[in-house]
Amino acid sequence: MTTPRILPSIDRLRQRPAVRALETEYGPVAVLTALRDVTGTLRRELAGPGLSPIEDGEQAATAIERRTASQLATGFEPSLVSVINATGVIVHTNLGRAPLAESASRRVAQLATGYVNLEYDLAAGRRGSRSVHAEGLLSRVTGAPAAVVVNNNAAAVLLVLAALAQGREAIISRGELVEIGGGFRIPDVMRQSGALVREVGTTNKTRTADYAAAISDRTALILRVHPSNFRIEGFTERPRLDDLVALGQRFELPVVENLGSGNLLDDHTPGGVDEPLVAASVAAGAAVCCFSGDKLLGGPQAGIIVGAEEPLSRIRTHPLMRALRVDKMTYTALEATLLEYARGRARTTVPVVRMLRATTEEIDVRATALADRVAGHPVFEANVVSGVSTVGGGGAPGSALPTRLVRLTPRGGSAVKLEARLRGLHPPIVARIEHDRVVLDLRTVLPEQDDQLTAALSGLE
Repeated sequence: MTTPRILPSIDRLRQRPAVRALETEYGPVAVLTALRDVTGTLRRELAGPGLSPIEDGEQAATAIERRTASQLATGFEPSLVSVINATGVIVHTNLGRAPLAESASRRVAQLATGYVNLEYDLAAGRRGSRSVHAEGLLSRVTGAPAAVVVNNNAAAVLLVLAALAQGREAIISRGELVEIGGGFRIPDVMRQSGALVREVGTTNKTRTADYAAAISDRTALILRVHPSNFRIEGFTERPRLDDLVALGQRFELPVVENLGSGNLLDDHTPGGVDEPLVAASVAAGAAVCCFSGDKLLGGPQAGIIVGAEEPLSRIRTHPLMRALRVDKMTYTALEATLLEYARGRARTTVPVVRMLRATTEEIDVRATALADRVAGHPVFEANVVSGVSTVGGGGAPGSALPTRLVRLTPRGGSAVKLEARLRGLHPPIVARIEHDRVVLDLRTVLPEQDDQLTAALSGLE
């Protein structure tokens, strides 16, 4: 029997019920392309050497249907999937940073499917400004008179400098010319804004007098950058913010502070997280502060700018604002998250804050329950040991939060292979390896994922 007689035509294949069902799900164009691709591959296989299990047209059609369905399912699978973060890194940049509060997720789902008053003034019945959204809540939780939201904190720094210092000097300590992740560096961002970088002091010591000596008629502002992803210890000196503010007031220069992580609470954990409070910087007199929305704040990716009315007005009306603005879903998630802070509930409702505050005893209860449920597993042995979690996301460098870990010791093979198999589960489990053992830190596993985690581990063969 020859290959052309075995393989049905594309037209005949498209009349089959299974293929029609695929067209309903994936569309006729995608199905037609997949049918041609699969049929061509099968034709080459049948023309090649060796025996084929396909002996007639019906078997060929069935094989084509099966392969086409598989190819389409793979091709249409979204690349973003939910994972279980068992790494112990709370603000995990590679895993999407902060998981949203339930109220924020619910609010996004409610508003995303319809129209909203993003740029419409309902009271006046005419076009409004999207920049008013979240401003009132940001003022309430930070004490700043005005606020602007852009798409991330690097964008916030870029916009602030472009609006306030383009073509003029921004004074910054050499010890604060940091790299902020992904190879992006503060001096590069500054230069892209059009501001002129004026370095003062040394890597480890910069004094208020160094800033004062650098001020000239070319100076636009003083920039202070919180070194959120590293720490210099030992023979160091750095001016207090209120000293810089006093210097700026003396020369009528605004002080801009890049706070990085966006800490709105002063008691995240029993041990405390050594990150500056946004409200404290505002109270100290910083004209402008900027920080991330998806780090310690625990909201969506955003760059948040708060400060005095005059500089914020210039920032809000700068041409770059159009390129860096955020959409309705970011505003929705951010407002819902800020409401949790404004209502005094963030400590229990915002996942990042809840993870930071979780005690060793609380985590031990969950870890012990998990280890008991998977006891006697044929692939690994599970037991509970002490360990540490970390903040991550470029926040609180060197942080070590005591935790309890579920340690998985492979009964055969290596920890590397076991960790890879966990990533292949549904949902994927992202863990870490310590001392040739896979460890799961439940500090960063959402409590509602405990049953999922247990089921996934129990089903591992």
